[in-house]
Amino acid sequence: MIFALIMVIVLSITGLIWLLDIFVLSKKRTANAKEPLLVEYSKSFFPVIFLVFFIRSFIAEPFKIPSGSMMPTLLAGDFILVNKFSYGIRLPILNNTMIGIGEPQRGDVFVFHYPPKPSIDYIKRVVGLPGDVIEYKSKTLFVNGKKMEQTFVDKYPYIMNEIHHIEAKEFKEALGDVNHSILIHDLPGDDFKFDVPKGHYLAFGDNRDNSADSRVWGFVPEHNLVGRAFFIWFNFVEFKRIGTIIH
Repeated sequence: MIFALIMVIVLSITGLIWLLDIFVLSKKRTANAKEPLLVEYSKSFFPVIFLVFFIRSFIAEPFKIPSGSMMPTLLAGDFILVNKFSYGIRLPILNNTMIGIGEPQRGDVFVFHYPPKPSIDYIKRVVGLPGDVIEYKSKTLFVNGKKMEQTFVDKYPYIMNEIHHIEAKEFKEALGDVNHSILIHDLPGDDFKFDVPKGHYLAFGDNRDNSADSRVWGFVPEHNLVGRAFFIWFNFVEFKRIGTIIH
């Protein structure tokens, strides 16, 4: 959100300088006079900034995964693309919906403005839709009373914070029509029950025992939606992940 605000400011300044030159400054210059450097740069940068701003605001925006809360689906260091029109065309910065196109579906990996601090972007998976009753009992998910089946895959060792060696268990979870991987640790866990209110979504991390999500800070308001993550376009360490479709 902060980067988008900076882009709006730069776009406005370069655009205003360009317009000022067209309607005022250029008429005062002699035929052989050279354009001021500021005008020259503004005219050069404005189209590029506008194109980047348009793509990031309405088509696709890049993000970098900062933590392991979405393992094994997403790893820290993954660079991903987020579809910006999946949940409607939204007004930059204000994030108000201008054109309704779609809504989050159960199982989507989505990016949103963190409810306690909207200037920060979070990524989690949609587990609860408006009106759902979601229960998480003994590390098993129930949606409207129906158990989401889990199938054990294998042990999943990983390193947290470049220091701690951890071993989790990977399961395949059937979340509605979406089959995806989750991690479960041999740790005691709390049970939860949520009645998802209208206009809100319930978000969990795939690394179920190592994720600060809706179980900690509550529901995601519709107004905070950014888009649906769909593609890993780069990773500096795990090259084989480049080009992976996100499920």
